[in-house]
Amino acid sequence: MVKSYPHETFVHSKVKYTLELDDKLIVVENVPARVCMETGEQLFSPETVERLQRLVAGKTRPKRIMEVPVFEFA
Repeated sequence: MVKSYPHETFVHSKVKYTLELDDKLIVVENVPARVCMETGEQLFSPETVERLQRLVAGKTRPKRIMEVPVFEFA
């Protein structure tokens, strides 16, 4: 059953954006987004999406490297 939220409330916030690309996990911190208070859904402006695409596609040096454990659910 899908719960309906007729009056969703969105707030401006900074979030972590994660993406798996070529078997690598990429994390971008402090990304501006509108976040739904009821569902947690994150909405990004077209400008933010374009900047994320340029950042991920470019050769920008990351701020830091994280080690990520991987588990199999099966």
